[in-house]
Amino acid sequence: MMFQGLMLLFPAALLSVAASQLMTFKATDPTTGTPVECDRCPPGTYLLARCTSTQRSQCAACPAGSFTELWNHISKCLRCGVCGQNQVVKTACTANSDCQCQCKQGYYYREDREECLPHSRCPTGQGVLTQGTADEDTVCQICSNGTFSDTVSSHQNCTEHKHCHAAGMHLVVRGSTWHDNMYTTCEEHNSRDGAEYLREILPTFFVHHQIPIRRLRRIVQKLPSKDGSRHAGTSGLSTSALNEQLNAWVASATAKQIRQLPDILTKAGANSAGDRLHNKLQRIDSNVAELCASRNDVHVVFMAE
Repeated sequence: MMFQGLMLLFPAALLSVAASQLMTFKATDPTTGTPVECDRCPPGTYLLARCTSTQRSQCAACPAGSFTELWNHISKCLRCGVCGQNQVVKTACTANSDCQCQCKQGYYYREDREECLPHSRCPTGQGVLTQGTADEDTVCQICSNGTFSDTVSSHQNCTEHKHCHAAGMHLVVRGSTWHDNMYTTCEEHNSRDGAEYLREILPTFFVHHQIPIRRLRRIVQKLPSKDGSRHAGTSGLSTSALNEQLNAWVASATAKQIRQLPDILTKAGANSAGDRLHNKLQRIDSNVAELCASRNDVHVVFMAE
């Protein structure tokens, strides 16, 4: 038992010696040349004058804009750090601690690159599962059945498809992960071309299908204007600028021109997108024709009775 007690006291003695060494440092008396053991200065101060055989170390407080975090015997405090690009001060610098920085709002720290990067934005068809923080990026998830997201966003969740149960309302476009359900009445459809429904989801369509920029430029160049002319050169435009031109065209185009869009996409080399658009337009026309035809048949039967 005594042996075990000695074993327990031995590490404690070592720690005590180590602690005392951290609190002092060895130096030489500048007058006598004899070795002396001087006290170190506490955090928040620096060594103004070394000790001598007759005088202890003299410490002074760190001036504003500087600090020391450890017991020390340096002759000058360390300069406070400065936050980097896309960072803000989390904790201000004090005499005994440097400032602490964190990424500013909308950014997170990427450790392998040692910089703050913008939070990722979830694409259309996906919503935010976990919003980004100063230390973590955004986490996205594919919208589940019955939900959608039609925006590119770092904070938007998936939204449930709307359901309209009012009398006379018919589902004309079934929702997907990137657009909502769309409803109509037969009375409304009689004065509205099926292409008008397609118009409402076209801006999201081009963003969602991520058409390569070269083909996007060809599409914009092939868009017919009101006077039948083609659009000016698009070689210097970014994807964002091209989408803006597409959206402006969609907003002002006639129903007849909207119906030409699948063919325009195919001629521009975006065959897959052209096929999807063509099929969606066909389903719109078929759905409305079938729903409204059955309603008219019922109306005729009632009239005959």
